[in-house]
Amino acid sequence: MPWLWPRLLAVALALAAGMVLGGGIGGWVGAQTLGVALGGATGVVLLTVVDTLRAQRLLRWLRGAATAAAPPETGFWGELGHRVERAVRSRERQIEAEQLRLQQFIEAIEASPNGVLLLDAGDHIDWCNAVAADHFGLDPVRDRGQRVTNLIRSPGFVAYLNQRRFDTALLLPAMLNRLTLQVLVRPYGDGLKLVVSQDITERERHDAMRRDFVANVSHEMRTPLTVLTGFIETMTTLPLTEGERQRVLRLMEQQATRMQSLLTDLLTLAQLEGSPRPPTDRWVPVDALLAQVRADGEALSGGRHRLAFHVAAGSEVAGSHGELLSAVGNLVGNAVRYTPEGGQIDVHWRLRGDGGGELDVVDTGVGIAREHLPRLTERFYRVDSSRARDTGGTGLGLSIVKHVVQRHGGELDIASEPGKGSRFRIVLPAVRVRQRTGALPAGVAK
Repeated sequence: MPWLWPRLLAVALALAAGMVLGGGIGGWVGAQTLGVALGGATGVVLLTVVDTLRAQRLLRWLRGAATAAAPPETGFWGELGHRVERAVRSRERQIEAEQLRLQQFIEAIEASPNGVLLLDAGDHIDWCNAVAADHFGLDPVRDRGQRVTNLIRSPGFVAYLNQRRFDTALLLPAMLNRLTLQVLVRPYGDGLKLVVSQDITERERHDAMRRDFVANVSHEMRTPLTVLTGFIETMTTLPLTEGERQRVLRLMEQQATRMQSLLTDLLTLAQLEGSPRPPTDRWVPVDALLAQVRADGEALSGGRHRLAFHVAAGSEVAGSHGELLSAVGNLVGNAVRYTPEGGQIDVHWRLRGDGGGELDVVDTGVGIAREHLPRLTERFYRVDSSRARDTGGTGLGLSIVKHVVQRHGGELDIASEPGKGSRFRIVLPAVRVRQRTGALPAGVAK
């Protein structure tokens, strides 16, 4: 204790000085012994007064906020002030560190894609993050302290919270903002509850699409299989003339071809969804690609339509030759199927002013009503199911086109009007289009 010996020395010096001074004054007046005693007592009293004043300064500092430095004292009070100040500063650093960790924890919960809601023992809201507020339509500040069941009035949620059994999650379909939520409650502490909500709208939509897809595939496969089974039974049980037998075989061939086309389109979709994006350094000549599409389209038409191709010479597109051929071939094939005999089908490839390219497939066919246009690229969606089957369509062609265009960074635009034909336009970005060296561009689109 470095302050002890100086403190004892100060007391001894004050006592000695008082006794010497009192003895001198007492000897002068003839009462030396009394003077020594009074002098010593006076020295001790003066030292005590000074000590008390120093202690009072330290007490005033302690009673305040203690934000400033401790009083600059020496000895006992100086060391006491220094140690107290060091303890206060250490505590302040610990509090700041805890506050920082708490703030980081809150920020982490706020950054979570899941909603987090804290309830007290009476099911009142202690705190919620922004995601939970959005999920349940709450105000994080205004609704704090409110009973949660007064704000979230879904019967399923109220019953789930009141049953006090939280082994399984709760599914809340179509909440305030049309979200499908999965809610999980976990008790903690003394009657407290943690409510975690997750937006599963997309997952539910994908599950529904998957179920619909399986149902549609099963339905599409069942029809030709039923027809084939019926024809096989007819040929094995009934005596047929040669003409009847040939007719049945042709119909069986049509159904088998239809089923094969369906399987081919399904495999194409699976490959598109499971393969990496097309390369950006493999260039496909547009004129050669469209020459192949034209040959396929004319074969499908069989001379029943007028097909015209207008191609900017020397253009190339970066990507997959097979995917591009499938997409453009599907558009031309649809134009042939849904355009009456004698109709006109025009295919245009142009370079755009921004360096990109666009391909139009325009027909004079039956056209499509406006309400059907947003859903045309859905799998198995048909404007007229009976007509689609008559023309040999699988209901997957435009879905394939959309996938291919998106994988090449482009957009598919559809315009149509009943009785006035249709226009399907593929727009590709400049990064995927180039002009071969030495070739002159023709027909630059604005």
